[in-house]
Amino acid sequence: MSITRRRLSSAESREAALDAARALLVESGPQSVTLKAVAARIGRTHANLLHHFGSAAGLQEALAERMAATITAEIGAAALRARSKGDPTEVVELTFDAFGRQGAGALASWMILSGNHQLLDPVLDAIHRLVDELATDSGLSDLPLADETLHLVLIALGDALLGGAMAKALGLPRDRARTLARQRLLSSYGVLHEGGG
Repeated sequence: MSITRRRLSSAESREAALDAARALLVESGPQSVTLKAVAARIGRTHANLLHHFGSAAGLQEALAERMAATITAEIGAAALRARSKGDPTEVVELTFDAFGRQGAGALASWMILSGNHQLLDPVLDAIHRLVDELATDSGLSDLPLADETLHLVLIALGDALLGGAMAKALGLPRDRARTLARQRLLSSYGVLHEGGG
């Protein structure tokens, strides 16, 4: 008895390919996101992926755009929660998760190496909006918030790329960078909030 493979619609096939590409990116890094590897993971042919994306570069660009849209949506939702609680710690958690578990760190290194910096703009803009929205009602200036955003994004990106190895080499807990970022943001937010209130 033969098993018939379910025929996917064009949209379903494209989404399955992007899911597989993201999984490969997070698991093994950008060099693993090839048409051949993605096709093998979803049980499709190389030609099928060429039909949907045109080239490996087309697949990679579609993946970057999709990841940026997903992370941006999550950051927007978190901004609303953080504002209602008046607690900026979710900003740290979300930013570290976005760059680590969700693959934005791997995406960032990939886009920087390939020269496609603009594909990261939606993620960076969303993180900046989140930090900014926490202080909307306090009348704070943008300058300290921009400083905090810069610090948070750079430490989260660095942690995603080297955090595990650095923490191990220094004999620190794996989440030490996250803890330091949280402490700094809470301290800065408290001082800024008092100054603005």
